[in-house]
Amino acid sequence: VDPDQIIQALQSGKSHKHYIHTKSAVSTVTPYSSRYASQQEISKFKIPEEGAPADAVHQMLKDELDLDGRPNLNLASFVGTYMEREAEALMVENLSKNMSDADEYPAMMAMHARCVSIISHLWAVQKGETAIGSATTGSSEAIHLGGLAMKRRWQEKRDAEGKDRTKPNIIMGSNAQVALEKFARYFEVEARILDVSEQSKYRLDPELVKKNIDENTIGVFVIMGSTYTGHYEPVEEISKILDEYEGKTGNDIPIHVDAASGGFIAPFTHAHAGGPKWNFALSRVKSINTSGHKFGLVYAGVGWIIWRDESYLPKHLIFELHYLGGTEESYTLNFSRPGAQIIAQYYNLIHLGFDGFRAIMENCLSNARLLSKSLEATGWYTCVSDIHRKNKNAFNEEAETSADYVAGLPVVAFRLSDAFKKDYGHVKQESISTLLRAKQYIIPNYPLPPKEEKTEILRVVVRESMSLDLLDRLITDIITVTEQLMKSDPMDLSAFQPGATTIEKQDQSKGVDHANKHKAKRPMSKGVHRTVC
Repeated sequence: VDPDQIIQALQSGKSHKHYIHTKSAVSTVTPYSSRYASQQEISKFKIPEEGAPADAVHQMLKDELDLDGRPNLNLASFVGTYMEREAEALMVENLSKNMSDADEYPAMMAMHARCVSIISHLWAVQKGETAIGSATTGSSEAIHLGGLAMKRRWQEKRDAEGKDRTKPNIIMGSNAQVALEKFARYFEVEARILDVSEQSKYRLDPELVKKNIDENTIGVFVIMGSTYTGHYEPVEEISKILDEYEGKTGNDIPIHVDAASGGFIAPFTHAHAGGPKWNFALSRVKSINTSGHKFGLVYAGVGWIIWRDESYLPKHLIFELHYLGGTEESYTLNFSRPGAQIIAQYYNLIHLGFDGFRAIMENCLSNARLLSKSLEATGWYTCVSDIHRKNKNAFNEEAETSADYVAGLPVVAFRLSDAFKKDYGHVKQESISTLLRAKQYIIPNYPLPPKEEKTEILRVVVRESMSLDLLDRLITDIITVTEQLMKSDPMDLSAFQPGATTIEKQDQSKGVDHANKHKAKRPMSKGVHRTVC
C-alpha cells in the first residue's frame, strides 16, 4: 500500500473551496491557515514552484520532527545531547565560521591549536616529542587518517628496504566499529578481523594478535573501549607482544588507539584504564583518536586525531594550501567543516577543567553501576559489561570511586538471565526494547560480534544527561515492562513478537583471520557492516 498514492488520489478529487492563504511567501494569518494545512503537502522530492511563508514552513517541519525520538532518551547513542546555554550561545554565534578559512578566522584557529595541545597532554605526550594533530568531523575520519599514516610509513619503510609493498594488512577485533573496517576497504588494506569471545571479554584477544601479525602488518587498531560492552582493550599487553615480535624479527608494528569514547573518560576517572598504560606513555602507541561529540561533551560534528610526534605523520600526507590570501597546512579528508564545535570543545575544556570532567565521568560511571546492579538484583537480567564488578586489587567502602571497580565505559550491556529464559521461554528479549520504545526510551537489542552472535544484548549508554531521577524512572520502567511480558499469554505474545531473525544476523560481515580467509561465508567485501555508535 502506497500512502502517498492514496492521499494524492483523494486530494485530486476534492473540490477547491476558498481558504485563507496568499500566493505570496511573505505572510499568513497562522501557519495552519496556509495551503500546507490541508490543501497541499509539503513538497518531498522536487523543489516547489512557489515558496511559502517562513512561519508556515517552520511549523510544518517542526511538527514532522516531533515524530523523532527524544534525544535525551536515546540511550543507544554515545553522542552527547546536552550542552550548557553559554556553550550553545557560542556555537550559534559562530555557526557561519568555516574551519577551512584559517587566515580569516585566526582566533578560532588558535583555539583549535590549544585543544590539540590540551588533549595531547591529557594523553601523556612525552617530553622531547612534538605532538601534532587536528580536529576532524568525528572519529571515523580520525581513524582513517591514523590508519593512512600507518600505511604510508609502512610503505616508505618497505621501499627503503627494497621489499614488496602490495600486501598490507591491519589487525582489529570483530567488535570493531564500522569505521575501522571502512578504512581497510577504502584504502586497500587487508583487514584481519580477529574473533572475540566471552573469555576475551568480547574484545581483541592478545593471543590471536600474536598469531596473526607478520612483516606486512601496518599496525594494530586497539579500542578504548568497545561499543558493544564498554570494555577497554589491553593496549599495554598488546604493546608488549609487539615489542617481543620486533625483538625477534626486527619488524616495528605501531598501535593506533581508537579512543572514540575512552579518550575523554580514562584520563579523568580514578580508574584510569584499570592500571595498565594505554596512551603515549607507551612508545608503541603512535596515534590516538577521540570523539569530542561523545564524552568530550560537544554536539555532533567534532573528533580529534593526534600523533605523538610530527615524525609519525608522513610529510606527503600534509598539503600546503594557498587559499583566500593565506597559506595553511592540511591533513584532513574534508575541507570545509564547521568551526563552532571546536570553539565549544575549547569552552568545555576551560570551563569544566580537570575536576569538572572528572566529576561528570565519575557520575556517569556511578549511575551505570547502579543500573547494572539494579538489573541483576531482579534476577531477570545478567550484565555482560563489567564496570559494576569490584576490582579485586582495591576497594574502599568509605570513599567509593571508579577505581574500586573494573575500568570501562559507562555502558550497561545486559541480557535476559538463563533462569528467566527457562521460566519464561515465550518472552523474546527484543520485546523489552520494543515496549520501552513505546515509553520513548531508545534501547537497542542486537547480537554480539560474529562467533558470539547467538547472544543478544540490550545496551544503555549512560551519558552526562542521565540524572539519578531519570535513572530511577528507567529502572522502574524496565521492571514494569518485564513484568508485563511475564504476565502475558504466550499466544498473545506470539502475534506481537516477530519470529524472523534480524537483518544484522542475516547479512552481517563474517570476518575471519588470515589463515581462514578462504573459508569466509560472507567476506568483508560483501558484508553488511553493523555499526554500533
